[in-house]
Amino acid sequence: MVLDPKMQNITDGLGNIDFHHPFTPYDVQEHFMKTVYQVLESGKGQVGILESPTGTGKSLSLICASLTWLRNHKSSAYQTTLDEARSSFKDEPEWMVDQLLRRKREELVRVWEDREKRLENARLKEKAREERVRKKRRFEAAAASREAGDYDDEEQWMLADGDGESGPASAPKDALSGLSKESRDVLERMGLGRPKQQNEDGDALEDEIKVRRVLPVKNNVNTQLSQFITELRRPVFPSSLPEAMSSSDAKTQNEFVKLLPLSSRQKLCINPSVSRLKSVQAINDRCAELQQPKSSGKCDFILREELLAQAHEFRDTALATIPDIEDLHQLGKSLHVCPYYASRAALPGAEIVTLPYPLLLQKSARDALGIKLEGNVVIVDEAHNIMDAVSNVYAANLKLSELRRGREMLGVYVRKFGKKLKGVNRVNVGRVGRVVEGLSEFMNTTLTSKQDHGIVDPNELTRPKGIDQINMFELIQYIHESKLAYKIEGTPVLHTFVSFLIALTNLSSEGRIFYQKLPGTPADVQLSYLLLSPTYAFSSIVSSARAVILAGGTMSPFEDYKDHLFPMLDESKITTLSCGHVIPSTNLCVRTLAAFRADGPSFEFSYQRRGDQEMIGQLGLAMLNMCSIVPDGVVVFFPSYGYLDEVVEAWKKKRAADAQSTWDRLKSKKSIFQETKGASSDEVLQRYSEAIMGLPGTQPGGGALLLSVVGGKMSEGINFSDRLGRLVVVVGLPYPNIASPDWKAKMEYIESSTKSRLMERDGISAAEASSRGKQTARDFYENSCMRAVNQSIGRAIRHRGDYAAIVLLDKRCYTINAHSGIRYLVVDSGGGSQCQIHRIHLSLSESVRTFGGGIISPAGCSDAGILAFTLAQE
Repeated sequence: MVLDPKMQNITDGLGNIDFHHPFTPYDVQEHFMKTVYQVLESGKGQVGILESPTGTGKSLSLICASLTWLRNHKSSAYQTTLDEARSSFKDEPEWMVDQLLRRKREELVRVWEDREKRLENARLKEKAREERVRKKRRFEAAAASREAGDYDDEEQWMLADGDGESGPASAPKDALSGLSKESRDVLERMGLGRPKQQNEDGDALEDEIKVRRVLPVKNNVNTQLSQFITELRRPVFPSSLPEAMSSSDAKTQNEFVKLLPLSSRQKLCINPSVSRLKSVQAINDRCAELQQPKSSGKCDFILREELLAQAHEFRDTALATIPDIEDLHQLGKSLHVCPYYASRAALPGAEIVTLPYPLLLQKSARDALGIKLEGNVVIVDEAHNIMDAVSNVYAANLKLSELRRGREMLGVYVRKFGKKLKGVNRVNVGRVGRVVEGLSEFMNTTLTSKQDHGIVDPNELTRPKGIDQINMFELIQYIHESKLAYKIEGTPVLHTFVSFLIALTNLSSEGRIFYQKLPGTPADVQLSYLLLSPTYAFSSIVSSARAVILAGGTMSPFEDYKDHLFPMLDESKITTLSCGHVIPSTNLCVRTLAAFRADGPSFEFSYQRRGDQEMIGQLGLAMLNMCSIVPDGVVVFFPSYGYLDEVVEAWKKKRAADAQSTWDRLKSKKSIFQETKGASSDEVLQRYSEAIMGLPGTQPGGGALLLSVVGGKMSEGINFSDRLGRLVVVVGLPYPNIASPDWKAKMEYIESSTKSRLMERDGISAAEASSRGKQTARDFYENSCMRAVNQSIGRAIRHRGDYAAIVLLDKRCYTINAHSGIRYLVVDSGGGSQCQIHRIHLSLSESVRTFGGGIISPAGCSDAGILAFTLAQE
């Protein structure tokens, strides 16, 4: 365990603080929780970068530490309120001060008790509702078939007239922008959308500080939220009222955690005519359109005076029940109130707010949801991919075929409504057409280029049709406020176009634009925007929040985050912690294997060699031997979906000398399941689990083999614990293509920005700064590969009693750089020793039998049933 030295004495000074952990915490968990607590307590923009291996209870430790701190902080806030009241009464007689303080104390206690009673009643009511509808809630899709009405009135497609001065552009922007006046009034009455008056609401203390937990954006984000909620329900936390203020009943009363999961309209909308639209932006535009005064149709679920009682019930139920996103959706349907807007009413009372990356990283999204970071803490779990997440949020793609389709639809719209367009609308629709024509002209020229891909000069891109003379900020604002993209079409083509225009407004130093010719007929080309630096996008979060925690199982090396997320942050503001594992070293066997046999081809699955058919055949034989020895579940991770498909196709071909193909021989040992790009992983996981557990209808005895991809759906957020993952195999090292335009640009940017920073900040010579810049770029490239490998390996070993073997199939894992990248995933037992990565030069068959035999017939077995592997020495 490695802790920042400056924090060691501070965490030791916390003493035996009770974190309300539901189990007896391990030493690493105790240290982890103290570090989280101290970072949050320090505040003032403190950043914690914390690493705790998968299977060490990291999420539960985060929950216990952050909520313990939050309850203690709120308790202190109550006392501070009384102290401030005492100061304001200092000129009054002592007896009067005592009376006034007693009344103030009683008022604070009454507000707390009233709120808790209200939430308890909501819990009881929700439990009764759940019981009534438990059977019929499984199939409610039929209700969605009832159309809320399709409005064919031409008026809804017309652009609203405006003089450009007093329209929406000049309206104040806040969390309630885009809502009708009636909806704004209802939310403002509930304390949202305007500054809260000091004496307006007894729940004002609840709005003072919150924990914002960020969920990674993956296809299994709902699964991760469900896992988080399961962990959140384990601990029990005391009341936030100070004991001195508590009544006799409150002293013995625990206080339920108040969680609010936030999401987009796409996930929460219950209006069938809106939710069926194909893109997020189309849903957003249609929702806003239905709230306009001139709209011919109104949404039946939007907040208004008649639904105020339902909005209050939604708020109380959401805060009382620890819901997930689907629960909020169902709650809104049962109460006939919009869950997207009603959830905002619950924000002031929430203690934990969960949300995916895009809703945190974009200020416009935070404002739309009414999220304030000031004074609150932000915790990013599974933060190993935070830099990729920032880049993905700000990425944009645009195809020539999409521009052609958009131009056609814009032409149809102008022919239909052109004579009715006036003033600002006529001018701006013309500007949109001009930008479409200009970008199309440039993209047509790239089709004749000799290169299939390359970097685009922004000046060259915006020169055709003089679109560089158009104010893109004003045009984007007009398209958003007029809902032009929604009015012109129901497909996401023009919304994609607008997203690309937004990317064009970013600073040229922050990103690059690339072109890529696409295969197919007719010829097509795609423009892509890549954000090279996550620094500026993340800096607003760090500068606003009280504290930020980045936590994950594979965060090392920490320098990547320091250099690329917080390069300008003072070292004293950053706390780092790297914890060891909780399992003994005998529970993990790691092997790096370079060949199937001593005289055969070596395993080197580099981009240049991975197509070698003999090597692919040897890989199949190696997997056949491992599947013959290792029981239960075997999970194999390949570098990419394309290569996985290539290998499977080769294994299915029967060679002339063989009675069976490698694929058929594997199937005779284990049931085989394969991850498919773009498909749901739930069904595959279910069938894989059933095959291992030997449920009826599955192949008896042999277990199952799961073929997956590093960085795919199976490599994050999935637990292959116990029998589901007795062996994890990583084929090759998933290095990105360093020759691709995007990675070349990224490496050049890191090198140049590091050089400039070292010369300006540290006064280093140009030559030395250039050398260190090259090394920083190279380290970043290698670390991106190693983190992906570590995440995949971390799917096994999920608890203290778990055990598994890991095989790294690539001779490059012998190199020092690869070992430095992989070593921190290997067990650090209680004694501090690490399980050695063996550089085995034996045949793969012999080596696998060594540790495979250990799995089947262990050298020793503890009373708890933990296997002790017999590890072969070099």
